[in-house]
Amino acid sequence: MLRLLTCCFFLSLHAISAQDGWQPLFNGFDLSNFEQLNGEAEYYIENEELVGVSKLGTSNSFMATKQHYADFILEFDVLVENGLNSGVQFRSLSVADYLDYRVHGYQCEIETSRRKWAGGIYDEARNAWLYPLSRNEKGRQAFVPGEWNHYRIQAIGPYIRTWVNGVQCAKLVDDTTAKGFIAFQVHAIKDASQEGKTVRWKNIKIKTAELDEEVMAADPEVPEVSYLSDLTPSEARRGWRMLWDGSSAAGWRGAKLDHFPERGWVMEDGILTVLSSGGGEAKYGGDIVTTDTYSNFELSIDFMITEGANSGIKYFVDPILNQGEGSAIGLEFQILDDQKHPDSKMGKNGNRTVGSLYDLIRAESLSSSRGKNFKGVGKWNNARILVDGSHVEHWLNHVKVVEYDRHSQVFKALVERSKYEKWADFGQQAAGHILIQDHGDEASFKNIKIREF
Repeated sequence: MLRLLTCCFFLSLHAISAQDGWQPLFNGFDLSNFEQLNGEAEYYIENEELVGVSKLGTSNSFMATKQHYADFILEFDVLVENGLNSGVQFRSLSVADYLDYRVHGYQCEIETSRRKWAGGIYDEARNAWLYPLSRNEKGRQAFVPGEWNHYRIQAIGPYIRTWVNGVQCAKLVDDTTAKGFIAFQVHAIKDASQEGKTVRWKNIKIKTAELDEEVMAADPEVPEVSYLSDLTPSEARRGWRMLWDGSSAAGWRGAKLDHFPERGWVMEDGILTVLSSGGGEAKYGGDIVTTDTYSNFELSIDFMITEGANSGIKYFVDPILNQGEGSAIGLEFQILDDQKHPDSKMGKNGNRTVGSLYDLIRAESLSSSRGKNFKGVGKWNNARILVDGSHVEHWLNHVKVVEYDRHSQVFKALVERSKYEKWADFGQQAAGHILIQDHGDEASFKNIKIREF
């Protein structure tokens, strides 16, 4: 009788698949199409559910498909015990020449923490958070702790989108990996009180062909985050343009020159690099600024620093203010190796650390309890600066770290107690140049784009 019921169940699945192209990724009774990678957490099957159990003393565990998938739509239901972190890997890999078979690649987050980033996209063992939900408040509220939640992952070309319970969470554009396995994660734990907690998946199905018929329309209110070197169609429609074309000095000049510096800066493979000259501020190639000025804008720049480096992105810059030695004057998004550069210990209360409004306001996470989301030295990080009239925001890797009113009494009081007190009306200009700093340390920049409004 049991065998007959099992046959009927799979005949039913087959009929559904034949009708609409969906296939069960997990058949509900064995794991013959999977292999466990990395950690030693327990996996078992119960009531046609895939169950993962947290285990102390082991690394992240992954139950991975043996088959690799490129473009697909994946749906599943998940129930996770409170306090346990999990996720579903996709387009992921495990190879000898990358951290000795360490699983790496895109992960759709499953979590129950107060941070509420379930449905966001993390790049496991590689680029960390690509799409946190710090810019999508509606998405943050989609996951319901303690209940079954329905997930949808739509990966077509570089366009990666996720939904939780029908609410769009992530709208990512990234082409780092085009194909890989899908895997169900049990995250490592450090506390014995977390041992034995479970995460359960069921109704796991995938579609890999004729995807246009199933594509779910994107929510226009959900921000798109792109890591491509060119504008996406959506960015172009919303008024974004490349502020640096990736290969020439067009639109840029030296802050104290009428042309681009003849030394100290290198452009190669879409990356703009200021070379090291021993830590001297603007003493080699010197700072560079845009030839145009800007007032209300959204600026996005990817940056990477070397160990111990200091640099910065300035805005509302008036190059005339300082014609002597040192950098041009303007509001600054600080770029710094907080661990190795002494400037992080100077200023007041950390207001010279990475992401800070230099010498004025310390960067700190305004939407997460887990720090300001700096990915580290030698990795690409994103700086986002938003200016709307007097309102200004700094975002580091899509987490807000600074917010202020540059025309307020509070801001003016901060200036009076800073190194900028000698500059009249500092930060009060209606418009100014955007600057990338030469502080004598090697730093690289790419994907420099802007939207004015």
